[in-house]
Amino acid sequence: MIKTSFKQVELISCIANVGYVKGNNMALRELGFGGARAGAPVVPQVVWLLNADTVVQPGCLAKLLDFMQSHPLCGLCTPQLLNNDGTLQHGSFRFPGLVQLLIDTQPRLARLTNTVLDGRYSPATYQSGIPFQVGHPLGAGMMASAGAIRAVGLLDEGYEMYCEEVDWAMRMARAGWQRWCVPAALLTHIGGASSQQAATRARKLLWASRRRFYATYFNWPKRAIAMKIAAMQT
Repeated sequence: MIKTSFKQVELISCIANVGYVKGNNMALRELGFGGARAGAPVVPQVVWLLNADTVVQPGCLAKLLDFMQSHPLCGLCTPQLLNNDGTLQHGSFRFPGLVQLLIDTQPRLARLTNTVLDGRYSPATYQSGIPFQVGHPLGAGMMASAGAIRAVGLLDEGYEMYCEEVDWAMRMARAGWQRWCVPAALLTHIGGASSQQAATRARKLLWASRRRFYATYFNWPKRAIAMKIAAMQT
């Protein structure tokens, strides 16, 4: 149907579900990143990684593109995410630390979920409509610059699903690239629509990815504490 109805689209057909990270990397390589294929097209200035469970609101793409073009140090930018009912969905975060991990795993701290202590930005920050710098975006609809991709490489395929965008943003941050949220650009995200189809496996992948991230970026003893907590979640 796609080949017939959307002839301008280059469809990469897979015989199996290769996962979010490998799937996006396949497309990035086709666009000329990470070892261009023979006859690859001119590498684009930006790419937009967009989840299947999203609805692009009018003007979203144009606002993100305009922002990227006017901010050459921006490696990643993301729209404001909305739930299906139009309410705010947190889609930008500070980089994770032990506090966020404790809030996520200790029931008595659950009241702190979706607060500043949990790495979230306040609803007022989004409501202002003014772009703001973030630690990392949710991977549902992040736009990346070609310069940043060339500087840090493709998504890490050691992450099958979860934390790959955190790792990518961290690598960009360490290489001097900024990450921004553009709240005037709106994207509806039906969060968890894919992972809910295989919830048990998704949870295992989540904690495997978190352990990989902690092992890569946390120093000792922070890493030891995080790994001990994460080990109890599977």
